[in-house]
Amino acid sequence: MHLQNALYVAFLSASLATAAYTLQDSCIGSSFQNCFNFYSGADPTNGFVRYLNQTDALSQGLYQVSGNNVLLNVDSKNAAPNGRASLRLESRKLYNRGLFILDVMHMPASTCGSWPSFWTFGPEKTWPANGEIDIIEGIHDSTRNAMSLHTSEGCTVTGTGSTGTVKTKNCHINAAGQTSNAGCAVDDKSASSFGTPLNPKFGGIYAMQWTSTGIKMWFFPRDSIPYNLYGNNPDPTLWGTPSANFAGSGCDFNKHFINHKIVIDTTFCGDWGNAVWASNPVCSKKAASCNDYVANNPSAFADSYWRINYLKVFKE
Repeated sequence: MHLQNALYVAFLSASLATAAYTLQDSCIGSSFQNCFNFYSGADPTNGFVRYLNQTDALSQGLYQVSGNNVLLNVDSKNAAPNGRASLRLESRKLYNRGLFILDVMHMPASTCGSWPSFWTFGPEKTWPANGEIDIIEGIHDSTRNAMSLHTSEGCTVTGTGSTGTVKTKNCHINAAGQTSNAGCAVDDKSASSFGTPLNPKFGGIYAMQWTSTGIKMWFFPRDSIPYNLYGNNPDPTLWGTPSANFAGSGCDFNKHFINHKIVIDTTFCGDWGNAVWASNPVCSKKAASCNDYVANNPSAFADSYWRINYLKVFKE
């Protein structure tokens, strides 16, 4: 009986280990749009952009479904004196902790003026009190993914246990000694983790694990995706060291990260893009300002589109 009990306990433990996360939402193909609202207001990051509502996105062909994947595009045909047409999708649900997995076949290319991102944030009226988590983000001709957290005062991380380069450790948007709104930030170690280099290789999977004790992020190129990510039983304990590990006793994650929407968008210029335009040796030669370039060079954004296989959210 003792042996049988021991075997049962071992079986139960193994079952619990593989069932650590259960599928909560699966956004794929024709059901993808059911997970999101099409935001069409002014860009909170002051981008040179016109976000389209769902009706206009569909009629202009900027949102398309093909089989199990979806296309989120921008206008690359017309001059845009009042901002370039694009999409910003915000989840209909609010989330508190979990495992967030985005399978990307193609993402907006590394193009001057472009600022694509996949992120989550708390209620806008109280930002940054309820936090922001940037999972995929970059600007202009960057090819290295920039991951970061943005909070109110009182959240710092160590950055240890990351394969990426730790840039800053204080998540407060107005932290002393850091650039305004830098937050705590880690750059991916791979110079092919964002934008143009990703696309010939059919992209990959980005994952974010949000728990009460920290936030971890991984990037897996298409040829290096862990086997357990192909089904609905993901196990982060088998994924190795994360690209970014935001953890440490200096942050109460339950206090600083609450009720987040998921966002996928492509904006242009904005607070970040304009701030670094003049110092970018490639982009600054193309036009006097970021807005001028985006307005008058539509064909430059022919590859500024997302093609997404799925977004899955798992509950702990």
